[in-house]
Amino acid sequence: MKAVLALVVIYIGTFLVAIQGSSQNAVQAAAQNAGGQQAAASAKPMDPVKEADIRSLMELVGARDLVQDGLTSSSEQYREKLLSTVPNNDKGQAFINAFVTSYEKKYDADQVTEQLVGIYDKHYSEEEIKGLLQFYGSPLGQKVASEMPKISREIATAARSASSKAAREALVAVKEQNPEVGQNARLGNGQRRWQRPAETSQAAAGDAPQP
Repeated sequence: MKAVLALVVIYIGTFLVAIQGSSQNAVQAAAQNAGGQQAAASAKPMDPVKEADIRSLMELVGARDLVQDGLTSSSEQYREKLLSTVPNNDKGQAFINAFVTSYEKKYDADQVTEQLVGIYDKHYSEEEIKGLLQFYGSPLGQKVASEMPKISREIATAARSASSKAAREALVAVKEQNPEVGQNARLGNGQRRWQRPAETSQAAAGDAPQP
């Protein structure tokens, strides 16, 4: 059970960060913090046998793919955010594509994956690492490693849907309670702001009260 929870926590944590739209900064900060704490707390190098076992475990659980999944998810989150803030034309789209390309190049997935070795060394003994290796080397363990990315993506989708629904309902309720303040309040809807000026004017005209 502990072995299963180990991977679950990593997957869920990564996708929750991505949902919040700040995975790059949060993951890098956490990685740097963990690395700094480890260096400060441990004056001796990692046991080479344990390190080799941890790296084998990372291969079994597909840690590199996990980090890449987090990168892909966060890229889409940032793309959606930019859609509501740049012009709806070829230059605007080119700007977004350039940002995503640059972001993915600057995101050092190998460095983040490397940090997992130190994190596992910090939280698991050599005996526990060997137990994890045994579990993930089993058919059940391989299925857990294979299915968890799919489960995590479904969790992320469900969480975003629930968040959007709750936010919409909360905004309606608050606007009803404070009509004089919140009449024009809107959530960050990228689709509405991602309109050409003419489309925006037409939408506004359509929303205006009819004589």
